Amino acid sequence: MAIVMNDLETRTHRTFRALMWALSHPGRPQALPGAGLAPFLAIGETLVDLETSYYTGDEKLGQLLARLGGRPRPPGEAAYQFYPVLDDAALSNLKKAPVGAHAWPDDGATLAIGASFGAGVTLKLSGPGVAWTTELTVGRVPDAFWSLRQGAIQ
Repeated sequence: MAIVMNDLETRTHRTFRALMWALSHPGRPQALPGAGLAPFLAIGETLVDLETSYYTGDEKLGQLLARLGGRPRPPGEAAYQFYPVLDDAALSNLKKAPVGAHAWPDDGATLAIGASFGAGVTLKLSGPGVAWTTELTVGRVPDAFWSLRQGAIQ
């Protein structure tokens, strides 16, 4: 007997696999469904449920995520955080996001941040999950984000 998935199950299954591969192989691009807010909603549908918390400053995305049953929380508390655009307000909120530690990485928030690939800042990735040094070019991410990130990991 074949298992037949509905559209939502198919989308969340594909999104879960893309997220799993992206986290398993940093720097290797993975496709998510749709454009605009659709990839953020797909990630939300896959990760946010009755036992999780989320934050987004995007009003329309917030309305969509609210239907998933997760608990909306301020940026200093939310386990999953969605930033389709990193403007000054988003960066201010991002500074409040929980940061994990090497011993307790799950104490940190999981961030979904809008970016483009193929133009912008070239990143050299290395470390666990990266077999060799991998380069990735990321755009639409302000310089202030990279400074914030550097301060959080020190």
